[in-house]
Amino acid sequence: MLPVASALPFSQALMAAPDSPRGALAREIEKGRDADIARLREWIALPSIAAENRNMREGAQYMAGLARDAGFTGVEVIATDGHPGVFGVMDNGAPTTLGLYFMYDVKQFDPAEWSSPPLEGRIVDKPGWGSALVGRGAINQKGPEATLLAGLHAMRRAGIRPPVNLVLLAEGEEEIGSPHFRQLATHARVLPALKKCAGIFIPACWQGPDGEVSINLGAKGVVELELVASGKAWGRGPTGDIHSSNKASVDSPVWRLVQALQTLVTPDGNTAAIDGWFENVRPLTAREKELIAISAASSDEAKVKQMMGVTHWIDDLPFEQAIERQASQPTVNIEGLVAGYTGPGGKTILPGKAVAKLDLRLVPNQTRAEAERKLRAHLDAHGFPDVEMNVSGGYDPTEVSENARLIKAQEKAYAAMGVKANLYPRLAGSWPGSTFTAPPVSIPATQFGIGHGSGAHAPDEYFVIDSTNPKVAGMSGAALGFVELIYQLAAT
Repeated sequence: MLPVASALPFSQALMAAPDSPRGALAREIEKGRDADIARLREWIALPSIAAENRNMREGAQYMAGLARDAGFTGVEVIATDGHPGVFGVMDNGAPTTLGLYFMYDVKQFDPAEWSSPPLEGRIVDKPGWGSALVGRGAINQKGPEATLLAGLHAMRRAGIRPPVNLVLLAEGEEEIGSPHFRQLATHARVLPALKKCAGIFIPACWQGPDGEVSINLGAKGVVELELVASGKAWGRGPTGDIHSSNKASVDSPVWRLVQALQTLVTPDGNTAAIDGWFENVRPLTAREKELIAISAASSDEAKVKQMMGVTHWIDDLPFEQAIERQASQPTVNIEGLVAGYTGPGGKTILPGKAVAKLDLRLVPNQTRAEAERKLRAHLDAHGFPDVEMNVSGGYDPTEVSENARLIKAQEKAYAAMGVKANLYPRLAGSWPGSTFTAPPVSIPATQFGIGHGSGAHAPDEYFVIDSTNPKVAGMSGAALGFVELIYQLAAT
C-alpha cells in the first residue's frame, strides 16, 4: 500500500518507502514533474470550446496525441454528428479492465475577468493551498486528467506495466451537455471495449481543506437549454429594438420572458414549480440520509461556506438539511439572462428579444426526456406557447451501488493513502455517467482523485501544483493517487 505520513506534505510522504514499487513510481513522478507541468500548460493554451466551435478538431487531435504519448494504442478520433471524440486502449494482459472518461473541452472565458491570463497557465500563490496553476480547464478537467497521464508516463519510465488494462474515451462536448456522447459510447469499436470494464471514472482533484474527499454514488442529470421570447414569435411587441418611449403603447418581449420564468419556481426561486416536476422524484433512502448525516458531521460548515463564498443556506437551514437538499432536490437555475443593451450607461431601448440560459438538474427517477416534455407542457399551459425552448444537451441522473467493485477499490485506495473519504449519495453537479451506467454499456461510473483545485466555469480557475497543506496532495501526490487506485482495483 502507498505509505503516507500524515505529518508530512504528500510530496515527502510519497518517498517514505523508496524500495517499494510505489516508491519507485514516486521517484519517477518527481523526475517528470517539470515535463508534466509543461504538458498541462501546453494543453491549457489550446482551448476547445464546443459552444463557440473553437479549436474542436485541433483539440481532438491534441487529445489523441496525449493518449498515444501515455501508451494507449489503436488511438483514433471518432466523428459524431457534432464534435469528435477520442478512443484508445492499453492492453496490459491483465484480467481486469478499467475505463477512463476524459473531456477535452472547456467553458468559455472573458480574459478581462481574470487576474492571470486564462491561457497562460501561470503559477501563482494560493494562500492556504500552495502554488497553483491558473487557467481555463485547470481543474475542470485538464488538470486532473493531465495528472493521471503523469502517473502513466511515470509507470512507462519505470518499466512497470499497469496491473489493469485501460480503455480511454474522451469527448469534446461535455460543457454543452454531451449531446452526441452516446454515439461515441455505442460506436462499433468502443462499446465492446467499454463492456469489458469493471467500471469507469473521471479524474478529479477535489480534496477539501482538511484533506477530505467524497466517494459519490451517483450524480445529478442535467438539461441545458435557452428560453427565448421575441416580438416575432409572440406576435406582440417589436420585432427589433425600438425607442423605449414606445413602452407606453407597445408590449415588451423582455417582460414576457420574465413572467414566463417566474412561473417555473416558487416566489423565492428555490423550488421548482413546473407542473408535475416532482411526481417521479425518488425520495432519499434511509441509507442515503445516513451517509449525508455522516458527511455533515465530518465536515466543517464554516470552511465549506468560505470556499463557496456564501454566508447563508436556503431558508437559513442547518448544515445537514442544506446538503440533504443539495443531494435530493432537482433544480431550475438561471445561468444567464441576455436582453437589449448591456454596455456602459443607458441606451433607452425596448428590445425585441430576450434570452434566458437555464440548466435543470435532475435526480432519480427523473429523466431528461421527461424534464423537457414537462417544461414545454408547463409553458404552453401557463399561456406561453410562443416562448421558444432550445435544448442544447443533457443526460439522465447516475446511480452506482456502494458494493460495486470500483467503489470498493476507491475506498481501499483512499484508506491506503490516509485520506478521509465519505460515501455520499450523489454529486450535485453533473457528468454523462448515465451513458455508462445505462444499457447497453451498463457499468459503474464515478469520480476519483486526490489533490485540489477550484473555480470551475469561473474566472481564475486553478489547480494546486505544490501543496503547503499537509493534508492535501499536490500534483505529484495526486498522480500517485491515480496509480494507487489502479493497483487497488486489480487487487479487489
